[in-house]
Amino acid sequence: MKPVIALVGRPNVGKSTLFNRLTKSRDAIVADFAGLTRDRHYGDGRLGDREFIVIDTGGFEPDSTTGIVKEMAKQTRQAVAEADAVIFVLDVRTGLAGQDMDIGRYLRQCNKRVFVAVNKAEGMSDSPLLAEFHELGMGEPHPVSAAHGQGIRSLLEAVLDSFDAPAGDDEDDEPAEGAGPDDERAIRLAVAGRPNVGKSTLINTWLGEERLVAFDMPGTTRDAISVDFERNGQKFKLIDTAGLRRKGKVFEAIEKFSVVKTLQAIADANVVLLLIDATQGVTDQDAHIAGYVLDSGRAVVVAINKWDAIDSYQRETIERQILTRLAFLRFAPILKISALKRQGLGPLWKALADAYSSAYRKMTTPVLTRLIQEAVQHQQPQRAGISRPKLRYAHQGGMNPPIVVIHGNALDGVSDVYKRYLEGRIRDHYKLVGTPLKIELRSSKNPFAES
Repeated sequence: MKPVIALVGRPNVGKSTLFNRLTKSRDAIVADFAGLTRDRHYGDGRLGDREFIVIDTGGFEPDSTTGIVKEMAKQTRQAVAEADAVIFVLDVRTGLAGQDMDIGRYLRQCNKRVFVAVNKAEGMSDSPLLAEFHELGMGEPHPVSAAHGQGIRSLLEAVLDSFDAPAGDDEDDEPAEGAGPDDERAIRLAVAGRPNVGKSTLINTWLGEERLVAFDMPGTTRDAISVDFERNGQKFKLIDTAGLRRKGKVFEAIEKFSVVKTLQAIADANVVLLLIDATQGVTDQDAHIAGYVLDSGRAVVVAINKWDAIDSYQRETIERQILTRLAFLRFAPILKISALKRQGLGPLWKALADAYSSAYRKMTTPVLTRLIQEAVQHQQPQRAGISRPKLRYAHQGGMNPPIVVIHGNALDGVSDVYKRYLEGRIRDHYKLVGTPLKIELRSSKNPFAES
């Protein structure tokens, strides 16, 4: 079993920077901004032949009783409960604060192995400033610099040596990148949408626990949080993304980072679940997000959340809005759900599975060629100038999205209408749902063109 290490501390002491250093990744957003991390963020790391799991947490205020800070504290307590050891991160520049004492008192009550990491201590291994951290009574403080990598190896050795594990022979100064679980067979499912449409609530409902901070305030999720999940033997990697607002509405620099992480998560996903708030209707921003998903070529399923919270008139309005504003997603299944009341989630899983299988459908060259030839016999392309395009044969050029490459002569004259006609024939035969289909036309060169 891999040991689990939780990073705990007050806001802005460098926990996310240390997380990125331990996992050799950039998965956690880092900025000089207090209260940035809110959810539990898991990552894999390695030191020599010893592997471990790291949990990044938000700024911890043990005595908080209201608002988003209370929800963040709940996430941190859960991370500590799951951990085999805790790295208590402090800031040497600001010294020992009263909040640090409160966190230390809480950690002592948890009866966990705690290691004190005094961050931002580059070149200060013998500084007298470290003396005050002995006041915590939690053993020798480890001076580290998460940003520069100083002291990280000795800290990790101290943590891992407390477990029964073989010693590593790796001579690197830093831990190597974590191997991570077998992601090859795991379906990467990104949940995207505007702020406050219920993305975190839906993932929490799937998991059966409050894994993500779900709060009635737009912009609660700031990072793209990945969670491993298994259903009916199929592994998933659920990715909760930050809500995407209109460009003119994004003011905070940190929110711009969140937008970038969300767009990256969509591009890296196998399937995207576009969540729409039924109480707000289908907005222009929903259409913009859908357009980005389409441009990225990812398979997509549309779910109208909070369907139980609207009346019959609003439902008819949304149906009309879907036909007009999301007409370009006519291949995507549209489902009505309630994440809070667990309604419609069974059909949603089936639609997601169908979209994934469609995105990775294998198409053989003989069958594709026969489909193209039958389509031409049924309806030939229009003439372009003096010649009529001739479609010879077709083969598959890629997956997610499926790409069909058609070879022939004078294919520059094939109209977009005819390409949509061919797309429809291919979709009907292979029963493709939830995935875009790209058709590429390649004309043979005329050997006599230059003679």
